[in-house]
Amino acid sequence: MTADPISVALAVPVAPSPPTIGKPLAAAQGKPWALPPAGLAVFYGRPETPRLFHYFLPRLLAEGKRVLCLDGANRFDPLLIARLARQRGIAAAEFNRRIRVARAFTCFQLTELLVRVPRFVETFAADALIVTALPDLYFDEDVRDRDAAVAFRHALDALRALAPLPLGVAVFSDATSFQGPRRAMFPQLTAQATELWRFALDGEGGKLRLIGENNGSQLANVQSRRLQDFRD
Repeated sequence: MTADPISVALAVPVAPSPPTIGKPLAAAQGKPWALPPAGLAVFYGRPETPRLFHYFLPRLLAEGKRVLCLDGANRFDPLLIARLARQRGIAAAEFNRRIRVARAFTCFQLTELLVRVPRFVETFAADALIVTALPDLYFDEDVRDRDAAVAFRHALDALRALAPLPLGVAVFSDATSFQGPRRAMFPQLTAQATELWRFALDGEGGKLRLIGENNGSQLANVQSRRLQDFRD
């Protein structure tokens, strides 16, 4: 499989309208590891966060939804997708028909992909948009501060422009692992998010928890899983 730096490639099934993420624990527990059907959700908190989006795909794809993935972290793993499909007794080819992946290798390419999303969904009617490495890609030291800041502002504008679309948007970021002034881009992103979710490692048992946050306060601990589950 080959991938153009700007446009890309794969097919994978998108699944359900993710249920009640962002609501209290009692409401959210029914359908864990689900993406919101609308609005912008930001997931962060662990170095492996840009890879964890894979575990939200099976529910979407099994329900026949379509997913568009803009992968700035270069983490999309077709072998993992195939394994997740087999575990559910679904042909990997069926998953692949419902997902499209576009890879970005620079912050400028990621901005351009976000700008193009309305055109992408004209030909591929996605129900969910997943973005990885936003704003992580904009921390590249080879890119001047001013150029990175301008590109990031355009990316935020592009995200805001998606609000009227019937499209749930989920960003998976490792931005908080970085140091430096550009890290201030992350709160700019979360400021326009409708949902904020943090992955945290439970010291006892090595379980990974997903915690809903609002202005820094914990809303709900949706589910715990062993960190090893995400490294297979």
